[in-house]
Amino acid sequence: MAEALITAFRGQSPQPITEVRLIPSEGGRFEVRIDDELVYSKLATRQHTTNEHVIELVRARLGQ
Repeated sequence: MAEALITAFRGQSPQPITEVRLIPSEGGRFEVRIDDELVYSKLATRQHTTNEHVIELVRARLGQ
């Protein structure tokens, strides 16, 4: 997922993704945040997702 996000937004203006931080957790949790704002939470949805879906959510949050 981290690599997919960096690749999808490489060279994007005005806001390229310059850092992805992976924080280990238990129980299969998986969250994506932008500036501390929750964009996706596997724990909340209780569903697996795809890289493409998360990229769409990030694009929407960034207004792209």
